[in-house]
Amino acid sequence: MAQDKGLDLVEIAPTAEIPVCRIMDYGKYKFEKSKKEKEAKKRQKQVIIEIKEIELSWNIGTHDFNTRLGQTRKFIESGNKVKVTLELNKGREMAHMELGYQMIEKFEQSCLDFCVVEKRPVREGRKISMFIGPKKVKPEDKPKPAEKPPASQPESDKVLQ
Repeated sequence: MAQDKGLDLVEIAPTAEIPVCRIMDYGKYKFEKSKKEKEAKKRQKQVIIEIKEIELSWNIGTHDFNTRLGQTRKFIESGNKVKVTLELNKGREMAHMELGYQMIEKFEQSCLDFCVVEKRPVREGRKISMFIGPKKVKPEDKPKPAEKPPASQPESDKVLQ
């Protein structure tokens, strides 16, 4: 029957109790399916998230600290994630690890208004690092459109007094 019409007999559900088949042009079906997949891929939002790195030191100056904070804000607002690292190079710096943790905690507290900490500060050899990323916007945080005041009653519905 399918060959008489120039079509193919395609098995749709081979694992069903009663196998389901369909008469169709299989080449056309494959073409349309691939076309739909390509369209879906085009419509998909292209999001590329980069990981930027900010380096601190435990004895950084106030101006340099604020500059790093500004850079971090710029990276976060553009949608990137930021890896904040603090490297302890010298032996005396390694002896006072708590100063490094204090500096990275201070940086974290300064950033909390515009970002969220994704990974808490962790020591990896001579480095202390943490990851921060943009805050997720919840639907209830988005501004709601202004509600229209109720329309006044039509003239015919008003009661004259």
